[in-house]
Amino acid sequence: QVQLVESGGGLVQAGGSLRLSCAASGRTFSAYVMAWFRQAPGKEREFVAAITRYAVNADYAGSVKGRFTISRDNAKNMVYLQMNSLKPEDTAVYYCAARFGSTLATIPTDFGSWGQGTQVTVSS
Repeated sequence: QVQLVESGGGLVQAGGSLRLSCAASGRTFSAYVMAWFRQAPGKEREFVAAITRYAVNADYAGSVKGRFTISRDNAKNMVYLQMNSLKPEDTAVYYCAARFGSTLATIPTDFGSWGQGTQVTVSS
């Protein structure tokens, strides 16, 4: 298993940018598919982006494709979410998640480890 800690959330104006970071514990980080999810009050948890163990493949929700970029640095046990052209509808708590394995997934129940989340608020 792996412990995850998100950081980088905050308040930003529409059109601005923000970079989220997720720090993972342990020395087997490369064994995990990593992902970002988000959840707004009263809404279901929503898939944002995922990346395979060696960053060969990545997947994005249609609502963020072209604006967000997921990346990872296995040497540093870090995963990132670069968010550009932010919109008010991007406002949510963003969660980092880890899945032990090699295949991409977009369903929350496929991920066994979760961070506590970081708040992103986009003002208009």
